[in-house]
Order: sequence, then C-alpha cells, then structure tokens
Amino acid sequence: MPRQYFPVLLSLGIAFALGGVLMILSWVAGMHTGGRVKLSTYESGMPLLDRSRKRLSIAFFLVAIDFVVFDVEAAFLYPWTLVVRQGGWSLFWAVMIFIALIVAGYAYVWRKGGLEVATRAPGRAREIVR
Repeated sequence: MPRQYFPVLLSLGIAFALGGVLMILSWVAGMHTGGRVKLSTYESGMPLLDRSRKRLSIAFFLVAIDFVVFDVEAAFLYPWTLVVRQGGWSLFWAVMIFIALIVAGYAYVWRKGGLEVATRAPGRAREIVR
C-alpha cells in the first residue's frame, strides 16, 4: 500500500474510534434516566399545551424533496461558469441541454401538482402522482 494513503486512513480510523467512543459514552450516560419528572416533556420550563406528535402533510415533504433535487442540480452550474470560456461551444451546448432537462423536470413536477402546498378538504384530495 502506498505511503501517501496513510494520513487518510489514520484520520478515518481516528474518526471512527472517536464516533464509537462518543456513542458508548452517550449510551452509558443515558442508562440513568432519573424518573417520571425528568422524562416529562416541557418547553422553556413550561409543560406543553399540545401533543407533540402531529401529522404533517405529505405535500410538504414532496416540495422539500423537489427543492433539494433542483438545488443540487443548480449547484452543478456554478463550476461551469468558471470554465465557460475554455470549454468552447461544445461545453455551452452541453450545459444548455442540462438546463433544458432541469426546466423540463420542473415543468413536469409543476404540472403534476408537486408544488402545491395548500391544504385540501379531505373529500376533495386528489392524487399527486398519476
């Protein structure tokens, strides 16, 4: 094995060992729970007035996933701006195809109703993915 990999392997080993030690310490510290009062839920020193397990609309998660996907794709455009002059026309047209695919995906999600977050009446709920 080349000697140049030793620092990387050493840092990975230290990271895994430190992670394991922290997990074991957390488990040992959590063994003594303290009783019913310590386990009760509170916020800012006051008991909660509402239940903590509420149902969230799936539309919120769909919009969040769509945002992450389009944001990551847009992040690929930043390095392109640095090398656009050296890449020539072939790179320009490749990026235009990439942008066209992003726009087509965005239009598809929009048409299917994936960006609608407004709450619907229970009887009038429509299917997002057809």
